[in-house]
Amino acid sequence: MADNKKNRISPDMDPDEYYPENEPDVSPHERFRRRVFKMVSVGVVDDTINQLYDIISISALVLNILVTILNTFNSINAQYGNILSAVETVTIAFFAIDYLLRLYTANCLYPYDNEIISILKYIFSFSGIIDLLSFMPYYLPTFFPAGAAVFKMFRVARILRLFRINAYYDSLNVITEVLMRKKQQLMSSVFIILVLMLSASLCMYSIENPAQPEVFSNAFSGIWWAASTLLTVGYGDIYPITTLGKMLGICITFLGVGMVAIPTGIISAGFVEQYSRLQSIDNGVEEDVHFIKIQIDKNDNWAGKNISELELPKGMIIAIIQRENETVIPRGNVRLHAGDKIVLGADSIKGDKPIYLKEITIGKNHGWNGQMIKDLDISRQTVIIMVKRGDKTIVPNGNLKILEGDTVVMYSKKRTGTDRSDDNL
Repeated sequence: MADNKKNRISPDMDPDEYYPENEPDVSPHERFRRRVFKMVSVGVVDDTINQLYDIISISALVLNILVTILNTFNSINAQYGNILSAVETVTIAFFAIDYLLRLYTANCLYPYDNEIISILKYIFSFSGIIDLLSFMPYYLPTFFPAGAAVFKMFRVARILRLFRINAYYDSLNVITEVLMRKKQQLMSSVFIILVLMLSASLCMYSIENPAQPEVFSNAFSGIWWAASTLLTVGYGDIYPITTLGKMLGICITFLGVGMVAIPTGIISAGFVEQYSRLQSIDNGVEEDVHFIKIQIDKNDNWAGKNISELELPKGMIIAIIQRENETVIPRGNVRLHAGDKIVLGADSIKGDKPIYLKEITIGKNHGWNGQMIKDLDISRQTVIIMVKRGDKTIVPNGNLKILEGDTVVMYSKKRTGTDRSDDNL
């Protein structure tokens, strides 16, 4: 669950899986910090506060970018400049608060490091730098007025915050996954392009410098020409005039077509592989898994025990734990409390005969109301296995009297044509 290479939790992992709510032996301050960490982590939508924070964060970013664009129109800026400035001030303030909250929760992102190291890792991470540039250039002109024009250029960094929306959309996650899987091949292709670009620049300088020294004045003056030619752009602002230079330009153009095709082919192949892998997962063989929900009572043996201490039968798992209004991921160190609702799952047994269960709720005028189980006229192939009376579950015996409101659970060896409410397990 942890990225051992960076000592941080995996970026695509739900923080709820790493920091379950109501984990024992956690101080109130640490519990609060983990709660804040889940709130600022994009895509954690387990409750209303997290959803609301994500909505506010995305809305602030969209509004800020919209204001930045509208400010470039003189007519709009002249008429609504004050409103646009106010919106920008508020959104920038939100970015600053968001950055401070992420500094505060940095140790939750890097749980294997101490406070100082985890904060420094976040500050110098790609996300940390983008978050800092999202608001810092707005305030810097106050202290350094001479650099106001340069600081405005860093406003573009705010747009990169849009990549956090990846957490919501699988299609964007596919793009990120492909780039990460193919990063070695892409880096190799970029390196080859850079080598060819430098070689082409040096060759063209050697050929064209005597003919047009003002254009190809030094070894690096041909970099712009080499880049535009290799990448098949060809602006035409700089070009060879000698015969040998034109022949070299033709060769570089052909090489450029091939060089651009390499990263394109790598990314295209990556998309095909990724979608094929997802499709193979979707088309996997389906196996039935049966789930039941039980509630832990204070007198149950499981109350007060860690999940790792439970002796579950083979093939049975604890799928989820519901604790009041919270959902807890069932890890081995999670302690069960009285009142917890546990969802148990078990694999189906292949080739086994189905079991037919039927529930009947006894009404006032039902024929079984007020009768003992031993006096009921039921089929020999049907057995009453449980009686639910209010919050109690009663193991039946012959002397148990069925009362109004009871729910009787029956087991039948085979399904009959009239048992429309049976559950095939």
